[in-house]
Amino acid sequence: MLQTISRLRENIRLQLVVVLVGVLLLLAKFVAYFLTNSNAILTDALESIINVVAGGFSLYSLVLSARPRDENHPYGHGKIEFIAATLEGSLILVAGSVIIFKSVYNLFEPQTLHQLDIGIILTAATGIVNYTVGYITERRGESVNSLVLVAGGKHLKSDAYSTAGILVGLLLIFLTGYIWLDSLVAVIFGGVICYTGYKILRSSVAGIMDEADYELLQRIVAVLNDNRRENWIDIHNLRVIKYGATLHIDCHLTVPWYLNVLEAHDEVEALGSLVRDKIDPSIELFVHTDPCIEASCSICSKQDCQVRKHDFKKLVPWDFEKVISDRKHSLYE
Repeated sequence: MLQTISRLRENIRLQLVVVLVGVLLLLAKFVAYFLTNSNAILTDALESIINVVAGGFSLYSLVLSARPRDENHPYGHGKIEFIAATLEGSLILVAGSVIIFKSVYNLFEPQTLHQLDIGIILTAATGIVNYTVGYITERRGESVNSLVLVAGGKHLKSDAYSTAGILVGLLLIFLTGYIWLDSLVAVIFGGVICYTGYKILRSSVAGIMDEADYELLQRIVAVLNDNRRENWIDIHNLRVIKYGATLHIDCHLTVPWYLNVLEAHDEVEALGSLVRDKIDPSIELFVHTDPCIEASCSICSKQDCQVRKHDFKKLVPWDFEKVISDRKHSLYE
C-alpha cells in the first residue's frame, strides 16, 4: 500500500513538471511567432495551449485518482484517468485538424516571414525539450500502468513531431525562399497528430468500456503456466479490469476438493503473490476456488492424492482461450 502511494505521488510530481515545462515552452513559441510572423509557428504555439490545458487536467486527474477508496468509490478513483485521456485525445484531434485547416489556407494566402534564423533556433529548442519530457513521461506511464502519463507523453512527443515538421518547412523556406513549403509540411504533420489523437482516444474508450487487454492477459497466463503448483489443477474465467494505475483481476482456481478452508486460502495467496511479483505489485486479485471433479483426475499431477479415481495421463498447458473464458481444461478438448 505504501509503495502504491509513493508511486502515485511520483506520478503527480512528474505531471506537475510537465505542466510547468509546457507553460515555459508555450511562452517561447509565442516569442518565436512574434519575431517571425510565421503562421506555422503560431499553429505550433496554439497546440501548446492545448498541451498546457490537457496537462493541467491530467494533473488534476492524478491527484483525484490518488485519493483512497471510500463508500461511494469502493474501487478507488482511478477511472478518472480514462476520462482525462479521452479529453487529451480529443484535444489532440482538434489541434491536428486546426493545423491542417490553417496550413491549407496558408497555401493560398502566404504571409511574409522575417527573422527566420532566430525562429528556427527557438522552435528547435522547444521541440527537443518537448520530446525529451514526453519520452520520460511515456516511459514512466508504461512502467506504472498509468494511462494519463502515457497519453500525456504521447501528446508531447506528437507535439515534438509537428515541431520537427515545421522546422523542416522553415529551413526549406530559409534556403529556397519557397514560403508554400511551410504549409505543405505542416499539413502532413497535422495528419500525424490526428492519428496520435485517435490512438489515445481508442485506448481510453477501451478502458472506460473495460475492454479486455489481451496482451496483459497473455502475460499473466504465461506466468501461471511457468509457475503452477500441483494443487492448481485448473484456472479459468480470468478477467482484468483497469482502474487507472490499479489492476483488478478475477479468476476461478480449481483445487483438490478435500482441502480445508485454510489450505485453499493458502493456494489463493500463493497465486496472488506470484502475479503481483511477476506482473505488478499493486494488482488486486479476487480468486474464486472451485473443487476438482472426476474429469480433472487425468490432468492432475498431484502425487499424494488418496482419492484419485483415474490415473494421471498428461499435464495439459493452460490454454489462453480457455483461461479467459468459463471453460475448464480437460484431456480431450
